[in-house]
Amino acid sequence: MGRIRTNSGPAEDLLIELDREARVPLHRQIAASIRGGIRAGRLGAGASLPPTRTLAAGLGVSRGVVVEAYQQLVAEGYLASRSGGYTQVAASMPQASARTTETPEPAPKIDFGYGRTDVSQFPRAAWLRSVRTVLTTAPNDRFAYLDGRGVPELHQALSDYLNRVRGTSADPGNVVICNGYGQGIALLIQVLVRRGARRIALEDPSSNDDALVVARAAGLEVVGVPVGPDGVRVDALETADADAVVLTPSHQWPTGGVLSAAARAEVIRWAKRREAIVIEDDYDAEYRYDRSPVGAMQGLAPDHVVYCGTASKTLAPGLRLGWLIVPPHLVADVAAAKVLADRGSPVLDQLTFADFLVRGEFDRHLRRMRPVYRRRRDALLGALRTHLPELRPAGIAAGQHVVAWLPPDLDEAAVVPAAARHGLGIHAVGEYRISGAGPGGLIFGYAILGEAAIAEGITLLARAIREIREQTGGPGRLATVIRTV
Repeated sequence: MGRIRTNSGPAEDLLIELDREARVPLHRQIAASIRGGIRAGRLGAGASLPPTRTLAAGLGVSRGVVVEAYQQLVAEGYLASRSGGYTQVAASMPQASARTTETPEPAPKIDFGYGRTDVSQFPRAAWLRSVRTVLTTAPNDRFAYLDGRGVPELHQALSDYLNRVRGTSADPGNVVICNGYGQGIALLIQVLVRRGARRIALEDPSSNDDALVVARAAGLEVVGVPVGPDGVRVDALETADADAVVLTPSHQWPTGGVLSAAARAEVIRWAKRREAIVIEDDYDAEYRYDRSPVGAMQGLAPDHVVYCGTASKTLAPGLRLGWLIVPPHLVADVAAAKVLADRGSPVLDQLTFADFLVRGEFDRHLRRMRPVYRRRRDALLGALRTHLPELRPAGIAAGQHVVAWLPPDLDEAAVVPAAARHGLGIHAVGEYRISGAGPGGLIFGYAILGEAAIAEGITLLARAIREIREQTGGPGRLATVIRTV
């Protein structure tokens, strides 16, 4: 494949296939190939082409053949000559062919989308120091193929960190590095199916873009277990007849409930009785504001709980860094599944993160970000109190989003599109219910919004709700006390 640069200098290579047996002159074949690349968008406006002498040598033709092809395309307006002899795709040419006639949805003015972190706060300088350290000191063999679990340095660094901060019982030999939670849950479900699992329990409501999709694609029967104010209802889990359950016990997604110590013990007893696996998604555990730390379940039963963690909400999702602490009897199978999937996660990123952890930079970054997100959360709660006091926020003590339950006279199906007409992006809790039944609520992600944007967004939402009530004849502002749980 040829290489095209779009800077001021010429490209070195350009993919052109010539048929020397054809009756079409070579200069016309060259011109047709370049013309086709421009029309298809493979060569963008301003892209530099190789010098005629360089391209001629690469194609094994005389320079005059290439010169003639270039001159023809200049005459047609596809190419433009520059001082110094450089030839570029004309700036007026389209960069790509039209691929769709659909008009894209306009982006919301203010987007309360969930599951995002403020990547503008990524600690670039500290990360770069770790990159430099790794490139200077890492043994050569670390850059060769490794086993599916990842590099030993990160196994040790994560075990030390998670045992200290999250109360896990992690052994470095049981850590498997993966490309975020999405791949991690896919690997686990794949292994469980191969071991005979037939049914998996998920919290209801829960995320609909990872475990739910993967489990159904793998042929597992999915059963939803209702979630109460304090997380999953253990009594309902008892009747689920499941081989595994996926939980977010430290900050249930999306309701924000925290599974109590007694309920955690009941879940562990359930897993032991059934010889089932608990998959603990430690979602949003690092960001807490009004509560003491809540330890991970894995520390209670390392032989029955798989711990899943990721850097997506703490550093950046683009890093694609995740980790599993796997019960000893599943380690080999999960590692083999990882090898089969992609031969292992990028080594340089793993080594860099290990150094980042050992240096204490991860702790420092979290300490710096907690007050940032807390201010944004406080701005959201303050705006709700002022403009929409009838909405009842829940799960506010931690994380990067808040759920606000709607009063009986408001319907999610009416509020969400009304908000969109006012330039707001917002999701309803009902989108994530497996059973489809439950109270109406809205999910407010606040991680990437400034305090002013949050206040403006709630003002616009209040206006949208007021219009709904004017159209339906509903009540004005209900004197509902905000519940802060």
